[in-house]
Amino acid sequence: MHLRTKKENLMLSKSIKIIFSCLLLTACSQSEDISPSNATDVILEVDPTLFIPAGLVGTITKVEKTLSNGTTTMCYKITTSKTPTDHVMGPWCPTNATDDASKGGLWFEKGNIYDVDGAFVKNLATFYNDSKWNLIRSDGTIKVTNTKEACQAAARPDVDPQYNNYCVECQPTYFSNIKLTYYIPVKPIKTNGTTTLGGGAPGGMVGVAFNGINFDPPAPTQAILGAYTLAPMDDAGGHVNGATGYHYHAATGKSKKVEQSDGHAAMIGYAMDGFGMYELLDKTNKEPTDLDACRGHYDTTRGYHYHVAKAGSNSFIGCFHGAQGSVEITTN
Repeated sequence: MHLRTKKENLMLSKSIKIIFSCLLLTACSQSEDISPSNATDVILEVDPTLFIPAGLVGTITKVEKTLSNGTTTMCYKITTSKTPTDHVMGPWCPTNATDDASKGGLWFEKGNIYDVDGAFVKNLATFYNDSKWNLIRSDGTIKVTNTKEACQAAARPDVDPQYNNYCVECQPTYFSNIKLTYYIPVKPIKTNGTTTLGGGAPGGMVGVAFNGINFDPPAPTQAILGAYTLAPMDDAGGHVNGATGYHYHAATGKSKKVEQSDGHAAMIGYAMDGFGMYELLDKTNKEPTDLDACRGHYDTTRGYHYHVAKAGSNSFIGCFHGAQGSVEITTN
């Protein structure tokens, strides 16, 4: 028997492990059944070799875990460092009304993408038809959160009033101690019912990109806008919060993709149920016309899989069609 030393106990007490089971964090829209909708369907296993090793902590292993519908099965345990190695993070907020698009990120509104440059920030009152918007100081500088404390006060649902009319920017270094471990079924279990996505990070995570960054549900833009704050995404569709660190709210083509030899849309990662996630458009820039409510469909090459929504929609998929694994978030 191994007895922990005082040092080991102290280290353990500093590590906060929170396991988010999709069973607890999502609501079922229909009852689930572990039987596939068609017994002859092709169901592909998750391919761990597609993940970028530099974005992982340790190697990917197999462990037995319980899925959202109570099924116990083998899952891949994938621990990520939360730092993409295939693109740079940021920038997010411009600092002056004269800054061009290279100094800021992106904003999504009504399905469209806008460059967050100085002119965009200066024009927010007109853009939203609300004179209360005023992120620009008299000298032309833009009010931007520039400390971890300011980021946390401005990025929370009940924004600290002193940060109303701020551009909210949280640096990855503020939360560099966050590690995510995904447990994704080795072989997806398609269900007859569907499961709705959760209500936001860290609960209800959608999936993981090949660089180890999580795909999150839609950003809570109404809460952000209600305090006259702006929390831009970078050109890769990601930004930072204190719950999961850097994460994506859109697929903009910056992260690793796996091209398909038949011209099908490229693969960009896996959903929490183990089904593949693919870009919206194929090589001829066409969008699938037969997607279900979850944004999934079937073909004999890829089996059942998802196609993400366009970036301006602030979303990826509509629901899950398989039993989901879980996520463990560790800080130390």
